[in-house]
Amino acid sequence: SEAEGHAQMDASLAAGINFVDTAEVYPVNPMTAEGAGRTEEIIGTWNAANKARRGDYVLATKVSGAGNKNVRDGEPISSKTIQAAVEGSLKRLQADVIDLYQLHWPNRGSYMFRQNWTFDPSGQSKADTVAHMEDVLGEMERLVEAGKVRSFGLSNESAWGTAMWLQV
Repeated sequence: SEAEGHAQMDASLAAGINFVDTAEVYPVNPMTAEGAGRTEEIIGTWNAANKARRGDYVLATKVSGAGNKNVRDGEPISSKTIQAAVEGSLKRLQADVIDLYQLHWPNRGSYMFRQNWTFDPSGQSKADTVAHMEDVLGEMERLVEAGKVRSFGLSNESAWGTAMWLQV
């Protein structure tokens, strides 16, 4: 509940925790259209009620990858979807800036929770993957320059994918 979420924020900060991580799809299990974004909303109402405490912690959230129909009709990560996702997260979080914005699952196949246990990357186009990464990194740079995101990173990415993002 919202009250429990606020109590968790208060207890966490009192205990010295200074990193709060969420995502536009949270809560999960089950993932529902009604629940998507609710965790950000609860953190947002806490932020609104505790404006002086916003600097006490690092706020991290994530754009969800392709396939989750509950968020943006399951569209994959792209410059277009990141822009919309950041605006939605900022609104729900009632924040001016996201400290760490992460890509939650790559667009291309990968070993993922609950699916793709037999993933085989050999049929993918490296050129398409690199073009996608360039598109996304360009948008992330624009969001940093606009002051909406301080830093960006990866969540649930493979070692190969992480190496490619760094190379690009």
